[in-house]
Amino acid sequence: MTLPAATTARASATGAHLSIEDLVMHFPITQGIFIQRQIGAVRAVDGVSLSVKHGETLGLVGESGSGKSTIGRCLVRLYKPTSGHMYFGDQDLAEAEGQQLRMVRRRIQMVFQDPYASLNPRFTVGSLISEPMAIQRTASRAEIHTKTEELLERVGLNRRFIDRYPHEFSGGQRQRIAIARAISIEPEFIVADEPVSALDVSIRAQIINLMQRLQEQMGLTYLFISHDLSVVRHVAPRVAVMYLGKIMEIADRGDIYNEPLHPYTAALLSAVPVPNPRVEKQRKRIILKGDLPSPINIPSGCRFHTRCPLAQEICRQVEPPLEDKTGRSHFAACHFSDQVGPLTRTGSVQGLGTI
Repeated sequence: MTLPAATTARASATGAHLSIEDLVMHFPITQGIFIQRQIGAVRAVDGVSLSVKHGETLGLVGESGSGKSTIGRCLVRLYKPTSGHMYFGDQDLAEAEGQQLRMVRRRIQMVFQDPYASLNPRFTVGSLISEPMAIQRTASRAEIHTKTEELLERVGLNRRFIDRYPHEFSGGQRQRIAIARAISIEPEFIVADEPVSALDVSIRAQIINLMQRLQEQMGLTYLFISHDLSVVRHVAPRVAVMYLGKIMEIADRGDIYNEPLHPYTAALLSAVPVPNPRVEKQRKRIILKGDLPSPINIPSGCRFHTRCPLAQEICRQVEPPLEDKTGRSHFAACHFSDQVGPLTRTGSVQGLGTI
């Protein structure tokens, strides 16, 4: 029996710290000057269900435009969802307002992708880090300065940097400042939206190691959003693959990387370079035809069928449910998941390296 997506997502993570059920985020398209009327909608997130256990890191991967960052912004309520639920413990984040929303933001923080854009250039480093503590009143004025210096050292920066401005730092140092700001009010959950994609390769491992160390010290839970599969493999024990506003596959890291059950996942994995010239020479890419469809005009049936090498008539007519294909909490939304194995053998995804 096929269970609803929300039910399967909850069943896959008993005692979930965060549970998203049928989350929808549509951005209306309007027309008119004096009287505006809606003529369509950008369906950025279109019915997503997933869960995250306390203390774990869930990797969320997919192409640009798949809706990954929109989910993260909904969780911290930069966007109010069109519909659906986001349960954080017993609280529905989608319904939080006023003082309740303020308390939610004390428990959930976000690290943004671009450290050059996420820090106000008019504020000193000390002001940037201390502002959340002042707003949430988690420390007295006398304590805030001392705690800010301690946070700088905790993320690997000199406490003497407290009076400097963001333009005086490198990209990696700015991201450390952004992380210090995020943990300043001791949250439980952090949404990390492409936290290393704007950084040099040599700096990425340092930032990832810092985030993992903070997770161990503070008991943090992460939603780690990225398009880089090799980075996600390194940091996330469980991975969800997203395409055009929907979850296509979600499973433990080993199952996703060694036995993908969705052709989109297999294609993404085949595109990751392997740091072994002999293995790389023998691999065959799974080339997807066409471009990512517009989220304004979603294809009927399976939304991946316009690019899928396994697509048949049923894929054009019937949207496949997200269901457990193996009995090991390996969920995939594909009518022909049993044929993905031969596809990966002809376009091998074996030997994928890590950072």
